[in-house]
Amino acid sequence: MDSDFLLIQKVKNGDERAIQTFVENYYPMILRYCSLRIEDFGHAEDLTQETFERFYRTLDQYQHYGKAANYLYVIAGNLCRDHFRKRREIPLDELPEQTDSGMRNLEEWMDVRSALEALPEEFRETAVLFFFQGMKQKEIGQILGIGVSLVKYRIKRARELLREYLDEGGGGL
Repeated sequence: MDSDFLLIQKVKNGDERAIQTFVENYYPMILRYCSLRIEDFGHAEDLTQETFERFYRTLDQYQHYGKAANYLYVIAGNLCRDHFRKRREIPLDELPEQTDSGMRNLEEWMDVRSALEALPEEFRETAVLFFFQGMKQKEIGQILGIGVSLVKYRIKRARELLREYLDEGGGGL
């Protein structure tokens, strides 16, 4: 049994410390994922909180097949897609309040944000998980429900499109 399984069992039993530990373990990575997908940091925080709400609401149905983080990423990804469906036009003039992305300066961060927003949704989602969340290709495939070969293709294509966009715009990774 892995530590995720044991932690989730404690959470299912209502152990407050386990719930706190679960949130502390996973909240930062899900917030980062949402804030890279959603331009507005406030909306990203809301979607992160809703991710955990949905996880806890469906906890009795949860089947542990691997990392709990993968299930949280699936929920967060669905919420982000729903957010985009509701709001077709995403303004690029708003920046997240926090940028722990390692970018050297605000201008470079804006170039990367613009490049990410220019990607088609399936490439953007894969790029965020791979380049910014540091996930393995197999994990990305599980989260997105696609094969590893398709993940590899999307990563390769996203890299090409990002490079093209950033070279044209004068930015750089």
